[in-house]
Amino acid sequence: MPLAHPFQSVLVVVDLQPSFLSGIDGAERVLARSEFLVRAANLLEVPCIATEQYPSRMGGTAPQIAEALRDAPILPKMHFSCCGSEAFEDRLPSERPQVILIGIETHICVCQTALRLLARGKDVLVCADAVGARDDARHRLGLERMSAEGVQIAHTESIAYEWMDSAEHPRFREVLALVKAAPL
Repeated sequence: MPLAHPFQSVLVVVDLQPSFLSGIDGAERVLARSEFLVRAANLLEVPCIATEQYPSRMGGTAPQIAEALRDAPILPKMHFSCCGSEAFEDRLPSERPQVILIGIETHICVCQTALRLLARGKDVLVCADAVGARDDARHRLGLERMSAEGVQIAHTESIAYEWMDSAEHPRFREVLALVKAAPL
């Protein structure tokens, strides 16, 4: 499935917790672009699932992301891959073959999740502007590895526009307002 489709997609938000974000290169960009895509997903009725790595020790999801997620489940996990969490597996909609990933860290939790989802037959897209690592080298290596394995690398705006498909989409103006308001 080369393009993101709103009725085939689920957006997965991986471990956007302040305790981890404090060490991420470009953390402000990752947060802003992630918030943009979560809000676009809400407008376009794409379900979201979020995870938190070891939240009892590392804390919860960044407030602006938690607020944007509204009623979406935020699931604790101990495995680096989201797929190691039974709660995640139970909430991942089987009828949606496409998983869009955002979050941290590119080369660890995001990469392991992407590769496990691919192995299960999911179409996986990772938004390069909404994932990050402690430095650019780790970020790029994670993206390169995922791409080499068949993960599609995209930009958050690309995904939002693919979900809409046309300027005639009934929510186009609302999504366009998000595009214009979101930092690059």
